[in-house]
This record gives sequence, structure tokens and C-alpha cells, in this order.
Amino acid sequence: MSQQFGLPVRGFPARMGRLAWRPLMGAVAAWLCVGAPAVVAQPVTSDGTAAIYTCVDDKGHKLTSDRPILECNGREQRILNRDGSLRQIKPPQMTADERAEREAAERRATLARNAQNDAIRRDRNLVNRYPDEATHRKAREAALDTVRAAIKATELRVADLAAERKPLLEEAEFYKGKPMPAQLKQRIDANDAAVDAQKSSAQNQSAELVRINKLYDVELDRLKRLWAGAQPGSLGPAVAATEVKPASSSATR
Repeated sequence: MSQQFGLPVRGFPARMGRLAWRPLMGAVAAWLCVGAPAVVAQPVTSDGTAAIYTCVDDKGHKLTSDRPILECNGREQRILNRDGSLRQIKPPQMTADERAEREAAERRATLARNAQNDAIRRDRNLVNRYPDEATHRKAREAALDTVRAAIKATELRVADLAAERKPLLEEAEFYKGKPMPAQLKQRIDANDAAVDAQKSSAQNQSAELVRINKLYDVELDRLKRLWAGAQPGSLGPAVAATEVKPASSSATR
């Protein structure tokens, strides 16, 4: 009577039967895990058929394989259907330098695209903000009025300083040829410093008037072309005058 897995034959102790089968079962398990040939999935096309790769290597030899061909990594590989028709073309792998150049080109293209979108957005906002020249002129005058008010305040402060200086100079006349009191000298020096500060503010304010007018002139020229039908974003980069704050240079009284 034949023995079944783990079952003793007649007249053979059960323990001995189990011991006798252990080497055989271990060998079977080892063969299944190690010795059995591996089944490797082959590349297939989208319709489930095996893919055929073909290329010409750098020596002019035509190579064919059922998977991507290592010798042609830097070359174009044609992927064929089973009937020999072209399924697709696998482009050559790029070198590190080629990949870096492509990434740099993509970054440049992205920056250019973003700049174009920004120009379109700004032009549209500009036309919406200033539908006509009268609206733009009003905005220009409002920006200039801020600086004009600062200039007027500076002029008033200079006049006040001149009035404050007059009695100081009259008092200083008494000390010609002899040391001037320290307190009087400090007051005259402070007046001089304040006058210099106002002169500097006046220069900055005058420059600010020129700057604002120039910005609005450039903006008006752009608006005229947009009002005439130019497409938003077609006029290059724009500078919005209303987004540039006038310099704060008014005098402190």
C-alpha cells in the first residue's frame, strides 16, 4: 500500500514516515522557489500583443528585440506590432547636458508665458480703470496734487525758518569779536540744519513731479493705442503710474 503525504504505510511507524518525507518535501520547495524558471512579463502593445523593438546601432547594425534595446538608448527605437506595422517611436534618451538644456528652455518658456499673461492682465485693468483720457487726466492731477501740497508745506516751513533766524542773527550781532553764547550758537546751527533739510526736500519734490508726469505720459501713450484697438498684451511690458507712490518728502513743522 502506497504512502500518502504524512500518512504511514502499513507496518511503518507514523513517526518514521514523517521523517522520511521531510527531505523530499524540502527539495520540492527549494525547486519551486529557486530552480523553477522565472516567468518574466514581456512588453506588450496597447492591444495586448507582444511589442517588437528595432533600431540601428552606432555601427549601422539593425537590432531587434522584444524589449527596449540597451545599445540604442541614445538612438531612436521603432516599436512594431506583430505584423510589422509601426506602433510608435521611442525617442532617444537625452544626456545630462541635454536634459539640463531642455529644463532651462522650459523655464524660459514658462517665464515668457507668465510675462505675457501679466501684460494682458495689466492692459485690461488699465483700460477698465481709464476708459477715456479725461479719467486719466484726473488721476494724473490727483497724484500731482499730493506732491504740490508737500511743496507748499516746504515753502511755508522755509519761510518760518527764515523768520526764526532773523532775531537769532540780530542777537549774534552783539557778540562780534567775542565768543558767542553756546545756546545761541546751537539755535543758529539748528536753524541752518533745518533750512538745509527743507532745501533737500524741495529738490526731491521737484524731481517727483517730473517722475509722475513721465509715468503718466508713458501710460497715456499706451492707453491711446489700446483705445485705438491694440490687443491687450501686444504692447510689451507696462508700468502702471497709479501703482507708484509719490515720494513722501513734506516738511515737518
